[in-house]
Amino acid sequence: MEALTNFVDAVNGIVWGPLMLVLILGTGLFLQVGLKVMPIRKIPSAFKLLWQGRKQGAAEDGEISPFAALMTALSATVGTGNIAGVATAIFLGGPGALFWMWCTALVGMATKYAEAVLAVKYREVDELGNHVGGPMYYIKNGMGKKWAWLGVLFAVFGAIAGFGIGNTVQANSVADALNTSFGIPTWATGLVLMVLVGAVILGGIQRIGHVASALVPAMAIGYIAVGLIVLVANAAEIPNALGLIFTHAFSPVAATGGFAGAAVAAAIRFGVARGVFSNEAGLGSAPIAHAAATTKDPVRQGKIAMLGTFIDTIVVCSITGLAIISTGVWTSGVTGAPLTGAAFEAALPGVGNYLVTIALTVFAFTTMLGWAFYCEKCIEFLIGVKAITPFRVLWCLAALVGAVGNLGIIWLVADTLNAMMAIPNLIALLVLSPVVFKLTKEYFAGGLSGEQAD
Repeated sequence: MEALTNFVDAVNGIVWGPLMLVLILGTGLFLQVGLKVMPIRKIPSAFKLLWQGRKQGAAEDGEISPFAALMTALSATVGTGNIAGVATAIFLGGPGALFWMWCTALVGMATKYAEAVLAVKYREVDELGNHVGGPMYYIKNGMGKKWAWLGVLFAVFGAIAGFGIGNTVQANSVADALNTSFGIPTWATGLVLMVLVGAVILGGIQRIGHVASALVPAMAIGYIAVGLIVLVANAAEIPNALGLIFTHAFSPVAATGGFAGAAVAAAIRFGVARGVFSNEAGLGSAPIAHAAATTKDPVRQGKIAMLGTFIDTIVVCSITGLAIISTGVWTSGVTGAPLTGAAFEAALPGVGNYLVTIALTVFAFTTMLGWAFYCEKCIEFLIGVKAITPFRVLWCLAALVGAVGNLGIIWLVADTLNAMMAIPNLIALLVLSPVVFKLTKEYFAGGLSGEQAD
């Protein structure tokens, strides 16, 4: 196992090397500039569209409302990355890692916007009458037959990655947290997750969207509320925490307490890697959900989609990161979810750690639902609708396996597969960027929607 871990770690260092960081941040920056910073400028109107999109339009194409599509995408992104991922980034890269997570999110909003625009633009209707889309479809339908292999490559990576990032990692994190906090055996957690996940995903995207629409807003608001209480309790330390974040984003941080120290390269690497792991901008996963939205306007859905990155990283991850740094526990030598738990426990003695465990459990559960849909559509693209039912059964069984697996190797494999998914998708976004720019220009000129004042 040690040899395998070392090998995966070496591969991980390559795929998350300078080239990948440049590709992710560069693509997002290119799209952000090409869109004239529209994703950032239009955040208020995007929230307005989100509120209006709570109901499913009967005359529109798609299976779930625009709001449910975003909640499904958020169910997959608001997960262990927001609790354990942020903590790991700070543990390995220092406080400056949070700054690079923010950068990933700000440019990632443009990436997520472009993904959703293309997903709706190039989606198809499958044999069951459902709308399907995502990178594999906009590569095939937008880039032409000569690029079809790239779409297949994305679907293969997505199908495999789903069992890592969206299933076993989540189940493992929940099982470990519940075992540490409440003494619940990992196998018992695995069995419960297997049953609960199965009860939802067997109902398809409509049931996933319904559950996500109910759970995601509640869990996000609850976590943010508790996080704000922690920050208020440590309000005097927040200016110092912000100083550490901005200082160590560009300068090394020395070893202190249980913290081993980190170079700037580590802050960038782990900040970007965990940022992408958390908000998934550039991975190509979220557009699979947005392709099922009841809308005929790609740009409207794109504006709603970009809020996923904003909510996930700028809001939720920031609260986690600031709580860890302001309470001073980042130098304790603890990592992962226990580090976040220590931060909340420091401000809320006796209950903080338990609240984090509960939040992690709900976050991870919804992530498993969202990624079940993503992975299913990748497999459907490769094999056809006949694979849907066997996949759903296998997905439920994987939850049990993940709950009792080795967390370290699973995290490393998930990181590697993230990068492998991102490469085909980012290439497609760059090649099809003129389509995104053209549709956006027409939309705001009134050519598609008449929304000239937006």
